Amino acid sequence: MTGPRPVLIVDDDPALLATLAEQLALEGEFAPVEAATLADADAKLSAEGARFDIVLLDIGLPDGDGREFCARMRRLGHRMPIVMLTGSDSESDVVSGLDAGANDYIAKPFRLNELLARMRAQLRGYDSSEDAVFKVGPYLFRPSAKQLHDPARGKRIRLTEKEAAILKFLYRAGGRPVPRTVLLNDVWGYNSNVTTHTLETHIYRLRQKIEPNPAEARLLVTEGGGYRLEPSAEAEAG
Repeated sequence: MTGPRPVLIVDDDPALLATLAEQLALEGEFAPVEAATLADADAKLSAEGARFDIVLLDIGLPDGDGREFCARMRRLGHRMPIVMLTGSDSESDVVSGLDAGANDYIAKPFRLNELLARMRAQLRGYDSSEDAVFKVGPYLFRPSAKQLHDPARGKRIRLTEKEAAILKFLYRAGGRPVPRTVLLNDVWGYNSNVTTHTLETHIYRLRQKIEPNPAEARLLVTEGGGYRLEPSAEAEAG
């Protein structure tokens, strides 16, 4: 497991909001944050260090239309999946929601298991995209930008293409150890000129960048003839 996925739920129905938040948090898969208005949602999205992997967005909010808010989120550069929630599932409503930039559309009342399945499907696609942002220890990791950002210290770390590829592969292994040969073949391909020594050199340099004490690795650890990423480890400030 890589820790609960942060999800922003925007809905003005207090009972539905509370129920959704409670149910989504139940198994530890998601970390829900509630917003009853678009203004509240905007404040939470723009807060320093804020990160949401997915947004559940009602269409009819007291201070505006969720579709217009969705379109504005896309214009501002938010790329996480957005699932629209609505009391109407007419074709025109579905089309307008998707045209606004939503990834999916689910009509109320809905079954929780169906919503969860759709959220997971959207997250699988997002995690495989170039827009994904992952939490690795104290860092927000954006593979497409080859960058780690530590919001608490205002620190940004530039990564090489191979370093970013190594972190991305290890993250998606879900905390399981990855043998050196598997990691080597994924990052470099089946190239006979590249040896495990090359991988070990890159791991060494990566630890110098991300570990407060590289000699006692806590984020990128050696295990089982390979390496494992501990994305939930909170490295202490060095």
